[in-house]
Amino acid sequence: MRKIIKFLIAGGTGFIVDMAVLFLVLHYTPFGPYVGRALAIAAAMTCTWMINRRFTFDASGRTLRAEGARYGSVGLASALINYGVFSAIIALAPGISPFLALIVSSASATVFSYLGYSHFVFGKPKAETELN
Repeated sequence: MRKIIKFLIAGGTGFIVDMAVLFLVLHYTPFGPYVGRALAIAAAMTCTWMINRRFTFDASGRTLRAEGARYGSVGLASALINYGVFSAIIALAPGISPFLALIVSSASATVFSYLGYSHFVFGKPKAETELN
């Protein structure tokens, strides 16, 4: 249960970064919600990797490159889910606030992310678990 709470704290921090970057892009650049959301997801993913590896799950025991690649692959799949839901909401309800769409889309990817990160990224490598 403690890891889930830590994961939600990391995710909440990433959510704040996500929301802040989207806000900044929408208000201070000519980019629209689609480009803004892609930039925001990238910033949030970088933020949550650092928090999850140091606070939530601890380092995996893999090289930084291997761990980063695994994190990136789960993050990319989660981001595609997140971005797909966001884009669908914006396309189907053009008058909706992009921030409300962000909330719904982020929630849709949370369970997938937790399972992927806790098992595939930060789970102990097989060789180590077989020795114990």
